Amino acid sequence: MAGYRAGVAIELIPLCTIDVTLADPVVVGEGASGLRLIYEVVEAIAEGERLRGKMLGPSADWVSVTGAVASVDVRATLETHDGAIVFAQYRGRTDISGGPIYVAPLFETGDSRYAWLNAIQGVGKGVLDGNRLRYEWFELR
Repeated sequence: MAGYRAGVAIELIPLCTIDVTLADPVVVGEGASGLRLIYEVVEAIAEGERLRGKMLGPSADWVSVTGAVASVDVRATLETHDGAIVFAQYRGRTDISGGPIYVAPLFETGDSRYAWLNAIQGVGKGVLDGNRLRYEWFELR
């Protein structure tokens, strides 16, 4: 494989834990993308040494289910503990039989204190329990 170097390890640098409360889904039904469900995010709180804050304004998860796979598509705005505004968007997948949700967050902010977020690729793993969702997010290096 061109450009591949053996021994180059991937690092996962802890970013935050996110606790999410979801409303009951709006069921759109079967369409071109499979079964469509829309989950409004009622509350989201991020806790971590590098990123912490709470959801600001509306947010939702647009889920499509095809066969045994659910694809998530989320956009949310976070207000950090010190007043910065950070936009986060992520997509991911899960096995609908109750497996973990794997996601890949990207961030945007104009706040110089958090400009480093603009350049990173995040990865995360979440567990859904009823209407509660808990993610562990990491910076991928």
